[in-house]
Amino acid sequence: MGVVIEREEWSLTPLAYPLLSAAALAAVLLLPYFSTRTATHATGSSSPFDVGTAPFLRFRRAFLTLFCIASVVEGINSVFGEDDFARCGLGREQMAARLAAATAAALFLGGFSGVISDKMGPRRTCIFYWSLQLAVGVMKSFSGLRCAWINNFILALASSVFSFCFETLIVVEHEKQDQKQDLLFDTFWLMTFFESVSLIGSQGITNLLVNDDSNGFLLPYAFAASLSIVGILYIRNASSTTQHASAIGSYQKSFFAHVLRDKRVLILVFAQASIHFAVSAFWFLWAPTIVADGRYAQLSLIYPCFLASRMLGSAGFPWFYGATAPFQNEDSLTIAYVSAGLALSIAAYDYQEIGVLVILFCVFHACVGFILPSLARLRTMYLPNELRGGMMSFSLSLANAATFIFLLQGAYHRNVANSTFLGLASFGLLGAGGCIHMLRRRRKHPRQNTRSL
Repeated sequence: MGVVIEREEWSLTPLAYPLLSAAALAAVLLLPYFSTRTATHATGSSSPFDVGTAPFLRFRRAFLTLFCIASVVEGINSVFGEDDFARCGLGREQMAARLAAATAAALFLGGFSGVISDKMGPRRTCIFYWSLQLAVGVMKSFSGLRCAWINNFILALASSVFSFCFETLIVVEHEKQDQKQDLLFDTFWLMTFFESVSLIGSQGITNLLVNDDSNGFLLPYAFAASLSIVGILYIRNASSTTQHASAIGSYQKSFFAHVLRDKRVLILVFAQASIHFAVSAFWFLWAPTIVADGRYAQLSLIYPCFLASRMLGSAGFPWFYGATAPFQNEDSLTIAYVSAGLALSIAAYDYQEIGVLVILFCVFHACVGFILPSLARLRTMYLPNELRGGMMSFSLSLANAATFIFLLQGAYHRNVANSTFLGLASFGLLGAGGCIHMLRRRRKHPRQNTRSL
């Protein structure tokens, strides 16, 4: 007599995503009524986001729109994940080999992209980024080309450039228009907030446009290519006078002096690398962790909750910096790093039910949403703008090196357990939290800026 094993499907409560999204929107909409900066700067405006000169406000609105388009393109090219490899007929070892090769490309090519960006300026770097996305979108629109190795290399390089080119563009334009720093800090958390919104939107767009690839043409990738053309045309025709200032003396000497020999900036390099590595570890392992031991859940419904948590974390950033904040920004950042590290460590080494894992991963993403604009703020305080791209690509290279080793040893050779991967990411986050605490104790005088807060 046969034995029938019933598999119970875990379902997410329907209120989870609406509640997280409502909390994030409430944090944004209520900010003007509790922000002291509104009263300080307001000249008839009820929102701190409408403060500034008219040219800068126009540029920031256009910039955020362009950044949202870029985030949608990033989301479309990553939303299929493992399924994209499976449709190409790749097995586990082949997937791991491709991911490791792409990470190696990001390690070596992406490591120099920041330096090149600092040399040729953020405007040309953004055009280069859109060109890479256009090439991938065109190739992956056809089934005969979408499985090519070159797509993985180009996407890895594009993701590396995406991590710093838009931030560098807004920083340079902000400095050129001589705006106050708190306006720039608002832009940082708005970028993280809208990036999360756009990634959620990319999932919906992909679900609407996806079709059977037997015709050799996939609409989501064609749509991404069309958006890339829009991005290139806008950047080329923008009236902005943004030109990157050349570094004092040679770039190499400036980089050694302001990055490699400045312990405060090295702390930021390690902190940035740790969060990049942790995010990479999460995206590789969150699905296998949730469905381990034969458990079943609808992952496509859980994914938006993570992004909504990231929205909530970024919306909480302006509540935790400034004169009236309950903690100093470094203290809040330390708490965020430690919380993210503890969440990943519990998920790595303590067997939990799916509901607990989802909560832990939501906490992790809320911390990520807070950490990213906080690090951008600290980079503005301690790092010359002329070296921002090189510093960010350097930290990304460290994260990619660690990711490459674990993809090669863990996913390909299977010598490292998934829990070890998550555990190392957790250890890096906890160490980064300690480094940020040291940064607060070391802080004497940050890099002087002619614009007062």
